[in-house]
Amino acid sequence: MAKKVFTNGCFDVLHPGHIALLRQARALGDKLIVGINSDRSVRAIKGTSRPIFAEADRRSMLLNLRSVDEVVIFDQQTPEELIREISPDVLVKGGDWRIDEIVGGQFVKDRGGDVVSIPLLAGYSSTNVIESMQDLSSSPPADGRPGEPITRSLNEHRETLEAVIANLTDAIRESAELIINTFKTGNKVLVCGNGGSAADAQHLAAEFVGRYETERRSLPSVALTTDTSALTAIGNDYGFDRVFARQVEGLAVKGDCLIAISTSGSSSNVIAAVMEARRKGCTVIGLTGGTGKKLASLADSSILIPSTRTARVQEFHITIAHIWCELVDEAFQ
Repeated sequence: MAKKVFTNGCFDVLHPGHIALLRQARALGDKLIVGINSDRSVRAIKGTSRPIFAEADRRSMLLNLRSVDEVVIFDQQTPEELIREISPDVLVKGGDWRIDEIVGGQFVKDRGGDVVSIPLLAGYSSTNVIESMQDLSSSPPADGRPGEPITRSLNEHRETLEAVIANLTDAIRESAELIINTFKTGNKVLVCGNGGSAADAQHLAAEFVGRYETERRSLPSVALTTDTSALTAIGNDYGFDRVFARQVEGLAVKGDCLIAISTSGSSSNVIAAVMEARRKGCTVIGLTGGTGKKLASLADSSILIPSTRTARVQEFHITIAHIWCELVDEAFQ
């Protein structure tokens, strides 16, 4: 029987790093199947300026590579359903993903397969290639521009708001529906994040358990940022990277929802919590910023605030949290 190898990604702009990864992946078996994100899911993961090439074009380019035997387009943000359908013998990702961060890895291991992280070819990424082709001097960057702080910050906030209204209303509605469905099935919502995101996690959980604006029944929600005994004990015994994941392991059940908040999208303890939530059969919502590809790639639904400035991202995280609360209030009147 042919040994099937699977890898996935957006493959938005093919470059030598992709070619090297695919060639090495193909060498691990007899057939290489590549899953690529649909145009819709690329936008959800990387923002509205992507993809550069449509899904049909990306599929065609990959099929013209000698190392690729089959290309499958998937519409979800993660390839987990596709991996279960294909049941590969070897699951491959690039070296920017640790083995324990690879979606579908446990499924493949449980079937006796291998999960492999292949080192990246230094100096190549789609984002870097795209940025190098853009004439950044033709217009000022949206974030961090010079000028008087008050006016600059308010202008940034206004521009981010306009981008959120134009591009993220569907994502906000989709994620709110996941939260509402979680409560309607009798499950709970867990929330985690660091620093300002920890404050947002506590704020949001409190609104669900208490109320937002209208009188309704209390809804089960826990911020994983509030129990200092648990945080310090877990941090001391297992390391800070496990402070949320260990709580998810103990508190979450199948059907619960984890709201993972990270402005960068790469906080290691948040990513670890997401992977544990996925293992437990929870729905995952990622709330992140313009560079939050990793978190978005691991979530069932995600919201990427179109800014690279932490302050702007956090301002809109709490705005979206309040919108979720309003929609939850309506659903449970």
